[in-house]
Amino acid sequence: MMKLKVIGSGSKGNAYLLENEQEALLIECGVNIKEIKKAVDFNVSKISGCIVTHEHGDHAKSITEVLGSGINVYATKGTFENTKAGLTMKSSRQIVIPQKGEFQVGNFKVMSFPTIHDVAEPCGFLIYHKDCGVTLFLTDTVYSNFRFSGLNNIIIEANYDNEIINEKLGDKKFLRDRIYQSHMSLDTCLEFLNANDLSAVNNIVLIHLSDSNSHEINFAKKVSAITGKTVTTADGGMTINFNKTPF
Repeated sequence: MMKLKVIGSGSKGNAYLLENEQEALLIECGVNIKEIKKAVDFNVSKISGCIVTHEHGDHAKSITEVLGSGINVYATKGTFENTKAGLTMKSSRQIVIPQKGEFQVGNFKVMSFPTIHDVAEPCGFLIYHKDCGVTLFLTDTVYSNFRFSGLNNIIIEANYDNEIINEKLGDKKFLRDRIYQSHMSLDTCLEFLNANDLSAVNNIVLIHLSDSNSHEINFAKKVSAITGKTVTTADGGMTINFNKTPF
């Protein structure tokens, strides 16, 4: 049985575990390494690998410590080079992946694809495991150029609401425009979901909600109303059943 464990979500730090009894895949390492170890009850050897979408601290803060803990980290060349540690990282556990391509992490088959963010080589992930089926991980992107078929679970950014951000940041053009040009709005998230086949989707998990420019209850209600799916907004410490089928 696969579970999604949310270690952290949002600008303060992102890290997620896809975990069954035998193994775990760490997605992002933007929280303190102690939180990551605690999430696996300090059984670090259970983590087959860590995949990282891009170099910003809220996604890659602990990359050096993760490598130092004996965990392979999979990221693009641009991500490795532009993390805070940068080129000083020299570990055989650094696995450079293509921005668009396939690779294997334990029993997780992963496909990377380009996203649209203000960094070097950002990517999203399509993850396959026999327990959770096909899971999409999509965050920190203005929109997606891709459509996906056969999805069973979706983890997707819904960072801000246009109405809220215009009300709160209407006089702060630089900050507002930076968010517009690097993150996914709720409206864009809904458009993306509508454009994809959700017939086999069990869970939609909304991640990376802005602390000040979102409303998690309303976001979940809107996405659920339009998709008819079980929708959860991610909070640290949360665990969700994340199987291929709901039974």
